[in-house]
Amino acid sequence: MLVGRPLGFDGLFLQSFCPLCAKVIGTVHNDREAIHYQANHMIIRSSSSGFSHPVPSDITSQAAYQSRRDLMRQLAAGSAGLALAGWGLRDAQAQMTRPGQLPPLASVPTKLAGAVVLDKPTSYKDAASYNNFYEFGTDKSDPAKRAHTLQTDPWSVEIEGLVKKPARVNLEDLLKWGAMEERIYRLRCVEGWSMVIPWIGYSLADLIRRVEPLPGAKFVEFVTQADPKTMPGLRSSVLDWPYLEGLRMDEAMHPLTLLAFGMYGEVMPKQNGAPLRLVVPWKYGFKSSKSLVKIRFTDKQPVISWEKSAPQEYGFYSNVNPNVDHPRWSQATERRIGEDGLLAKKRKTLMFNGYETQVGQLYAGMDLKKFF
Repeated sequence: MLVGRPLGFDGLFLQSFCPLCAKVIGTVHNDREAIHYQANHMIIRSSSSGFSHPVPSDITSQAAYQSRRDLMRQLAAGSAGLALAGWGLRDAQAQMTRPGQLPPLASVPTKLAGAVVLDKPTSYKDAASYNNFYEFGTDKSDPAKRAHTLQTDPWSVEIEGLVKKPARVNLEDLLKWGAMEERIYRLRCVEGWSMVIPWIGYSLADLIRRVEPLPGAKFVEFVTQADPKTMPGLRSSVLDWPYLEGLRMDEAMHPLTLLAFGMYGEVMPKQNGAPLRLVVPWKYGFKSSKSLVKIRFTDKQPVISWEKSAPQEYGFYSNVNPNVDHPRWSQATERRIGEDGLLAKKRKTLMFNGYETQVGQLYAGMDLKKFF
C-alpha cells in the first residue's frame, strides 16, 4: 500500500467531521494507486483511482469492493455523511440552468454509481459550438454552422443482425424503452481536449435486453446517418461513409454506456448528434457515434471508420489511456474546454477517463498497448 498521499478535498472535508471516515477514504484510495508499467508489457495502470490487475485473479472482487463502500457509507452516516452525500450533485446542478435553446427533455437524477462526476460542467455554449462531426465539416465550428440542415423528424433506427427481435423502431418508441436519467460524464477527445457534459438518456443495455441478442452475438456495430443532401461533409474523402463504430458486447451492456437523447435538460442539438447518439465515457470521443440510424449485432469485430482510415493511429478499443500515446501526440494530459486562459494548465488525463473503478475489470489481463 502506498502511503503519504494527501487526502484531497473530500478527505479533508470528512476529516473535519469524522477522522475515521477520512482514514478509510485515504486507505481505500491508496490501495487503488498505480502499480507499474512493466517492461514493454503494459497491462492496466491507474494514475489516480481504480483497480490494477495484470491477471484476472488480481481483480478486487465485487464483494470486497462493495464491502469497502458500505463501510465508508456507514461511517459517514452522521452529519458528515449527510453533508457530503448531496454536495457533488447539488454543486453540479447549481452550475447548470436549462439553456432555453431547444425543447426540454424530462429526466430524473441517476442513481448509477459513477455516473455523476464532480467536475464543473462545461458551458452549454462551448459544448454546442466546439464539435467533431465530420459529416458537416472538419473544423470545430462547422457542425454548429451547418447541422441545421439535418432532418430529424421523422427518425427511426433499424435494429438487425443476430437478435431475436429485429425491428425498425421510431424515435417516439425508442424514447419509451428506458427511464430517462441525467448523467454528468467526462468527455475526452483523442485530440487532447475534454469537456464535462450532462447527458440525458438510458443505458444501452435496456435496448439490448429488449431485442434479445442471440448467443452468437459478440459485438454491436453502430451506423451514423449519411445523407449527402443534408450533410455537406460527406463530399470529403477523409473517411469512408457512413461512419461506423463498434463495441464488444460486454462494453455495450455496461450500465455506463449511454444511449443519449438530450443534454443540459433539452433534446439533443443537431450538431451534437441529434436525435440520439451513443456516449461511452471511458473511451475517446469518436467511439460515441452520433445520429444513429442502425444498430447491428454481429459475431465478428467490426472494422470501425477511424481504424480503417488510419489503423496505426486508431484502434478498435480506443480506451482513454494516458500511458499509450497517439503516434503524433501525448495522451498524458488534456485541455479542458472553458479553461483556456493564458495561464491555464493542462489536466492530467485519468486512466479510462476516471472510470477505471467501474470498467477496469472488462480489460483484465489485456495488453492495452497492443489492444489500443
